[in-house]
Amino acid sequence: MEKSINQSNYFQSKNILEDARKIINAARTNAVRSVDFCWVQMYWNLGRRIFEEEQQGKDRADYGTYLVKTLAEKLEVEFGSGFSVRQLKFCRQIYRFYPIGNTLRSQLSWTQYRLLIQISDPDKREYYELESVNNAWTARK
Repeated sequence: MEKSINQSNYFQSKNILEDARKIINAARTNAVRSVDFCWVQMYWNLGRRIFEEEQQGKDRADYGTYLVKTLAEKLEVEFGSGFSVRQLKFCRQIYRFYPIGNTLRSQLSWTQYRLLIQISDPDKREYYELESVNNAWTARK
């Protein structure tokens, strides 16, 4: 019978090989989840900065603002395709839907957030967000 000693994913049973596998797999899963959440935070911060620059204290950005396009052109050269116009628009949108950074859930990846922010109804979005967390859904089909 497997016994969990504490929340640090330490396992102890009669089979050391099986315990070693569980420890390694748990650490890998936690590492991937941590990296994924760092990406979410990075994109959220980019979205916040873009939003603040565009709005400059106004309710709506001025028509014809090319900030995102110009920024994407410069960032893509330096950092690659992960900073395209489309991606930066997703960044801005995640900030608009989740203006308080502490409400972002570390269990969700950037891919999951990209799917969630495409749901315009806040109640439906919250439902799927909670279901994703509670049921450990992934963005894979």
